[in-house]
Amino acid sequence: GGVESVVEHRASVNPLAPPGLLRLSVGLESPADLIADLDAALIPT
Repeated sequence: GGVESVVEHRASVNPLAPPGLLRLSVGLESPADLIADLDAALIPT
């Protein structure tokens, strides 16, 4: 593992995983920065 946060689409690496499953591995970013990034990515505009 590295020090950066990573989002992985599990079905891309494991055919038995549900198609909508994402894995979030959290790195060393500030929690506030990570939450802001996730909010920006997941909340529809």
